Amino acid sequence: MKLPEDGMLLRIFIGESDSYKGKALYEQIVLKAREMNLAGSTVMRGIMGFGADSRIHTAKLLRLSEDLPVVIEIVDTEDNLNKILPFLDETVIEGLITLEKVRVIKYRHK
Repeated sequence: MKLPEDGMLLRIFIGESDSYKGKALYEQIVLKAREMNLAGSTVMRGIMGFGADSRIHTAKLLRLSEDLPVVIEIVDTEDNLNKILPFLDETVIEGLITLEKVRVIKYRHK
């Protein structure tokens, strides 16, 4: 697969404990992106954050959170990313979804 230089970045902010059909939501999103042949996806776990409810989620030792922030990033063309939006609309009950232009410098594998 070749990506054009003018790509798009879809970023999904959710909680680590969010689920869909009995599995972690971040896992379901990555599997759906793969199923849809999107260019790639990465999940990152945050150590601290808050969202629309203003509740702090943190990984500090004295206050272990079981719902740390999770960010899923998917880079592809805008047309391809638009295909996963209905799935995200259905599955992301609480969170934030953003879409921004990115310049793809390199996208290769052996």
